[in-house]
Order: sequence, then structure tokens, then C-alpha cells
Amino acid sequence: MSTAASTSATAATSPLRRWSSSRTGVWAGFALAAVLLFALAPAVLSDFRLSMLARYLCLAIVAVGIGLAWGRGGMLTLGQGVFFGLGAYVMAMHLKLADAAATGGVPDFMLLYGDGTVPGWWVPLRSPIVALLAVVLVPAALAALLGLATFRRRVKGAYFAILSQALAAAFAILLIGNQATTGGTNGLTGFRSFFGYDLNDPVNQRMLFSITAGVLLAVVAGVRLLMRSRYGELLVACRDAEERVRFLGYDPATVKTVAYVLAAALAGIAGALFVPVVGIISPADVGVIPSIGLLIGVAIGGRTTLLGPVLGTVAVAWAETSLSESFPSFWVYFQGALFMLVITFLPGGLASLPALLRRRRRERAGVREATTLPGDLVAVEGPA
Repeated sequence: MSTAASTSATAATSPLRRWSSSRTGVWAGFALAAVLLFALAPAVLSDFRLSMLARYLCLAIVAVGIGLAWGRGGMLTLGQGVFFGLGAYVMAMHLKLADAAATGGVPDFMLLYGDGTVPGWWVPLRSPIVALLAVVLVPAALAALLGLATFRRRVKGAYFAILSQALAAAFAILLIGNQATTGGTNGLTGFRSFFGYDLNDPVNQRMLFSITAGVLLAVVAGVRLLMRSRYGELLVACRDAEERVRFLGYDPATVKTVAYVLAAALAGIAGALFVPVVGIISPADVGVIPSIGLLIGVAIGGRTTLLGPVLGTVAVAWAETSLSESFPSFWVYFQGALFMLVITFLPGGLASLPALLRRRRRERAGVREATTLPGDLVAVEGPA
């Protein structure tokens, strides 16, 4: 075979090799994550630490949706706590109704703060199927309405961020002001069972951890497929050149709304898992501050990558727990300083650090090669 033919064959097969190598690396990464989550973590961590890790994984599910909407779609979502709270409160209402079924059918806090009757909009949530559907559909429906109302009017950037943040504040105020039906500031707590499983049993708590870990892996896999699809490319195009996308005949409002709805649905699922794992949901978990905290974790990890939001959110949540145990008043300052440092020196987040180091290494290697060339060769190649 001639040299030209050999070079042509190599060029033709190299994309296939790269694709095969990439696919192998992805499967290896998922296998490693499965081993860490399903084998190593339950064997090494205590029941308390495993429950804390399950809480972090719930937040990581929200972060995956934020990475899709913000990192790929350019929508600065400062109000994901609303959708997280909707899913959480729907699940909490179902659990309270299920626990109360054996004691008269009225949740305990309604006997204390209300008139002892269950509101009509609570009643459908007695059904497990309705509750599971509502966990996804209620946040998704609200996100669809908000997305179409704002994106069709070309509201974006800081204006969209402020609007979503105001929504989170209004949602928390609404929950606090309806103590008889939502538990007010105290929220909903005291859950005894989860679809028939005793929540006080450590075995069932470990089962919840496994469910949460499995959902996170499935979400990451699904979002990866979406990012690599034609829609994923169109979403990035809407982020970088919205007017050009509109000129090509696509509707950026629809494209962005789909991503926003998916992020809301993921937040609702995370909220539903958060309730039995943590055992409480309150306005303090769904307001402005938690929403900003989720965004900080995504930014620190790397909002434009797939795993950056997950790792960043888990790391920030773990650091918050560790530092707040020893320095209760110091964590907020540390979180703010970490956010400013990453945004200033690593705009792409910590996930961009390996690529940045490789680029710096190649640049230094290129400088060394240029300085070691013979003088006449440098003179010849310099003008080129």
C-alpha cells in the first residue's frame, strides 16, 4: 500500500477510533461511579454519613438540570428552589396523608393549626400514582408557563435571573403565610413511612440512598445523550447566537423552554427524593438562598460540562456541612470567597482546570522548541 493510501486509511479510521475510545471512557466512568456509590459508600460510611451523601446527591440532580439550562442554554436560573420545593411538598403531602390514614386521615399539624379538615387540593395526593405524576408534572407545567411567557418576549440575561429569583422569594413567602395547609415556617416533617416502608429502619434508609444514586446516574446518562443530540447543539446555538438561530427558521423560545422544563422536572424529582431522605421540607429549603447555593455549586464545578455541576454541588454541600459543624458563622464567607476566586481565575469552573493545565503545558513545550531551534532555521521560520 502506498504512503498516500495509508495516510488516507488512517485519517478515515481515526474518527471511529476516537469515538470508540470516548464511548469506552464513558462506560468506564459510569461503571466506576456505580462501584463508588453502590458498593464502596455503603461499606465505608456510617448510616448518618450515608444519609448525608444521599442529601448531596439529591442536590446534584438539581445541579444537572441547572447545568443544562444555564451552562448549555444560557438561562441564569436563580429560582430552581421553586421547582425543587414543588416536588418536595407534593411528596411530603402524600407521605403525611399516608401516615394519617391510620389515625383518622388528617395530618397532625392540621389539627394543631387548622380546623381539622383536609383541604380539597390535598385529597388527590392520597393516591401514590397521582403523587408520583404530580412530582414531575407540577414543576414542569409551571416552568412551561413561565418559559413561554418570558422567552417569547425575549426576556433574558439579568432580567430573567431577577424574575426567577423573585419567584423563589414569593414562593417561600406563600408557604410561610399558609401555616394551616403547608406547615408555615416549620414546614412538613415527622414522616413515618415511604410507600409502606418504615423510614426509621436503617435498611430502608440505605434503600433510599440506592434509589437516589440510581436516579442520579440515570439523569446524568439521559442529559449526556441530550447534550450530544441535535437538540443539544441547537440549545448551545441559542445561547451563543440566538438571532442567527431565529434567522435559520427555529424558534429559540421553544428550544429554551424545553430545557427550562426539563431542569424543572429534574428539580421536582430531586425534591421528592429529598423529603424521605432528610425527613423535613420547609421554606428555608426552597427560598432564594438555597437557589443561589445550588447555582454556586454549579458555577464552581463547571456549568458547561456534564459532571462539573454534580461534583461541584456535592463538594460545596459537603464543605458546608463540614465547616458549619466547626465554624457555624464562617461558612457563608468561605462560600462567597470560593465563588469569587473560581469565577475570577477559572470562569469555566474546576472542571476546566485539567484542560487549562494541558494547554499551558503545550504552550510551554512550544516555547522551548522555538528557543532550541538553530539560528538560521529560526530566521527562516520566524516571518511565517
